[in-house]
Amino acid sequence: MAQGSVVQVTHSGTSRWRRRTGEYASLAAALEAAGDGDVLSISPGTYRENLVVGRAVTLRGPEGSSRGSVRIAPADGVALTIRASAVVQDLHVEGMDSASPALLVEEGTPELTDVRVATRSAVGIEVRGGARPTVRRCTVDNPAGVGLSVLDGAGGVFEDCEVVSAGQSGVAVRGGAHPRLERCRIHHSSGAGVTLTGEGSSLEAVGCEVYEIRGAGVTVSSRATGHLTDCKVHRTTGDGVNLDTDAVLTLADCEIHDVPENAVDLRSRSVLTLTRSTVRRFGRNGLSVWDPGTRVDANQCELHESTGDYPAVWVSDGATAVLDSCRVRDVPDALFVLDRGSRVDVVDSDLSQVRNTAVSVSDGAIAQLDDCRIREAATGAWFRDHGSGGTLANCTIDGAATGVIVTKGADPTVERTTVSSPAEAGFYVSAEGRGTFSGCRVTGSNGYGFHIIDGCRTTLTRCRTERCARGGYEFSEAGPVVEDCTSDESATSAVTTPATAPALPATAVETAASTGGLLGGIPAQRATQAPALPAAPAAEPVSVRPSTTVLGELDALVGLDSVKLEVRALTDMIEVGRRRQEAGLKAASVRRHLVFTGSPGTGKTTVARLYGEILASLGVLERGHLVEVSRVDLVGEHIGSTAIRTQEAFDRARGGVLFIDEAYALSPEDSGRDFGREAIDTLVKLMEDHRDSVVVIVAGYTAEMERFLSVNPGVASRFSRTITFGDYAPEELLRIVEQQADDQEYRIGEGASEALLKYFTALPKGPAFGNGRTARQTFEAMVERHAGRVAQVGDPTTDDLTLLYPEDLPELP
Repeated sequence: MAQGSVVQVTHSGTSRWRRRTGEYASLAAALEAAGDGDVLSISPGTYRENLVVGRAVTLRGPEGSSRGSVRIAPADGVALTIRASAVVQDLHVEGMDSASPALLVEEGTPELTDVRVATRSAVGIEVRGGARPTVRRCTVDNPAGVGLSVLDGAGGVFEDCEVVSAGQSGVAVRGGAHPRLERCRIHHSSGAGVTLTGEGSSLEAVGCEVYEIRGAGVTVSSRATGHLTDCKVHRTTGDGVNLDTDAVLTLADCEIHDVPENAVDLRSRSVLTLTRSTVRRFGRNGLSVWDPGTRVDANQCELHESTGDYPAVWVSDGATAVLDSCRVRDVPDALFVLDRGSRVDVVDSDLSQVRNTAVSVSDGAIAQLDDCRIREAATGAWFRDHGSGGTLANCTIDGAATGVIVTKGADPTVERTTVSSPAEAGFYVSAEGRGTFSGCRVTGSNGYGFHIIDGCRTTLTRCRTERCARGGYEFSEAGPVVEDCTSDESATSAVTTPATAPALPATAVETAASTGGLLGGIPAQRATQAPALPAAPAAEPVSVRPSTTVLGELDALVGLDSVKLEVRALTDMIEVGRRRQEAGLKAASVRRHLVFTGSPGTGKTTVARLYGEILASLGVLERGHLVEVSRVDLVGEHIGSTAIRTQEAFDRARGGVLFIDEAYALSPEDSGRDFGREAIDTLVKLMEDHRDSVVVIVAGYTAEMERFLSVNPGVASRFSRTITFGDYAPEELLRIVEQQADDQEYRIGEGASEALLKYFTALPKGPAFGNGRTARQTFEAMVERHAGRVAQVGDPTTDDLTLLYPEDLPELP
């Protein structure tokens, strides 16, 4: 007990004669003497006692004294234990025991008011068992442990309380506990702000704020249940709200913002109901929903202002999400739904200011959109692959680059949907996409209205296009079924259906063979059969040189000894395999796609061209021509155009070699949501679908190409052989210069060979070193300096005009 301090006890009873006052030298003595209803008024000071309140008394500091004037601060153990329906007011409790709480409430319905707990204990305030306290305006500062812990079936109401710091969770609820928090503030905790776990555990929070948390703001797990109303969660380092393992949480009129990770993350059969709430400024997903049985129901909510490169709503692994009357805006992507069994239903919602794709459906997932509005998106909706589908009904897509994309076997139903002012196409179908479009309209397109290629089996019924710059309909190959579709484009062209398409019913639009596939204005409709289109012009014949001739040209290249051996070994395998097949024998499978690694200027493009010719001479490729591309040729400004560009480059290489230089640029290390990944995914699928018609060679620096091969699991499996192009030695660079001189009718003069050898030996071999390109540039520089020297000679001889000397060498960089 504090020196000189006394504890004044007012004994109260039912009769006036029992009211009396006594003074005690210690709190323990005063508590021992007190009975139910007595008031213990404590003088200012520090009391080094472990107090246990076992009666319904009032324990308070003296009236008029400053806050914190009475300190309960024992050396160890629990500072204050309450086991009755007592009243505790205006005390300062300190604990220093890392294994015990500072203030423990074990029984009864006590009232704690204006109590400050400043401690370095396991727990600041712990409520357990059958206790049901009412705690008002209390503060917990515990940088060493949990701020407030409610467990083992306990409850209680906490009003206007504050956890100002916690070394672990700010508030922890477990073991079937069920507290209620009103207008509380939890901040500066090093664990989760609020942790709720265990079957039967529940938490109701109203008007609370959780912020400045080093971890997740709120975590609910293991069958626990939470109800948060008018609460705020912000400025966390982890997820804003995290649900796991059958957790159930309701958020109403809440705000979650300034979260660097997922604003809300759900897994393992958790269920979230989100009503009239706002999610903004999140670094990853606004809503991240995983696993079968996991579900989100969002009504009248807003998600906006993403600060990262991730979709606002992510639904995968069989999870379900429902968005009703919601708004999603100012995000990289609005909604991604992935994996078979995953489903999203979006009703009467707005998706706007979407930098990439508003709705992406892939890997067998389903999306159902009804009465939704998509505005200012690169792609309105993209159904990506086989098994993916769903329905768009009564939707509008305005100001997108492409309204709806269907690819790789996806089969959605799109009904009564209008696409206005697309930059490229209203509806784009390719790569075996399907889809049924009924009662749809495209207006004001800068490209086509409906652009359907690759013979996709798409059905168009009662569709209409208006003011489409390139035409209302474009069908490049057989496939689409068109019924009762119209267009207001000029009548000089008409809907074109290739001859190989099935016969159209009597309501089909009249077709015109002369349009070459461009679908423009629609003439008056009448029953008709589609006339045959003229045969597509055949590819120009290519003169194929014998493989021995091409291999001879390969051998003539300077250096590249190991490369020549690799190409010859591969050629021999292919040739012998062909002969075995002709003899009726099994031929070993040869992977023809290659990876070329090495520095620039080592002959990778030249060898790729010769390799294509060799394969054509062996009958492996139809033409053997080379199509060289790089990132800029494959990656567009938005996701839809990337797939289109990659498809077009692949189509140009049909029958030959697609050579992708600096392929690693498609997967930069800090890629985030880089569109290059879309090019890689599209390329892998095309290589599988057309494995016999195109050989793909990817090239680049060795280390970067190793990273590139690890980006997509399908990439490494497509490229089983890597050929490394080593840097040229100085002697080989000299030979290249000599070849260049011979081709251009120059000669290497006396001393020039030795000077060139010394020059190439001393030349820096850093990342910018161009190998063969450097040798050619050196020759060109020598020719230029030679010209400047010989121009001063009045009557130059043949030797003057042809001989290159050491003085013609450029300076070393």
